Amino acid sequence: MKETTCAWAINTPLEREYHDNEWGRAVYDDRVLFEFITLEGAQAGLSWITILKKREGYRAAFLNYDLDMLAKLDDSNVASIIENFDIVRHKGKIASVYNNARAAIELQNEYSSLSKALWQFVDGKSLTNQWSSMDQVPASTETSKEMSKFLKKRGFKFVGETICYAFMQATGMVNDHLIDCPKYNLDK
Repeated sequence: MKETTCAWAINTPLEREYHDNEWGRAVYDDRVLFEFITLEGAQAGLSWITILKKREGYRAAFLNYDLDMLAKLDDSNVASIIENFDIVRHKGKIASVYNNARAAIELQNEYSSLSKALWQFVDGKSLTNQWSSMDQVPASTETSKEMSKFLKKRGFKFVGETICYAFMQATGMVNDHLIDCPKYNLDK
């Protein structure tokens, strides 16, 4: 079988680097998981390449995703973020980061980590799908719907079922590399 990189990752070197080195690899670090909650929420309605290009701006704007520091901030910081950082300038998405940090800390307190709270949806281990074409990959699943409801109930914003599925893909909760992609066998 000829290996073919997932079609979404062949347009730019930045997408290819992200695909080859991050996408679909299991992430258990709370800070990195929160980064992806933030980035996937910011991506809603936009292309992923737009977010990847602004990733460093997000890290700078949101204090490298330090939950304790972010939780102390509120909407009064939005104007400064818009003016001083290269991120998507959507007031609601920016304000959601502070709100979501507070909600994430609550999950850490309840589950001992954000990771445990989120990985419970896949029983703590990656699910490997067997897609042969990109049109088979769903935009959401029953599991992402459950995660979305769980997060919304706990106060998170910008965590719809499609965003949650993209988050699950990005953080390796699901492996949606195509079966003929060289990165399909992530453990090897």
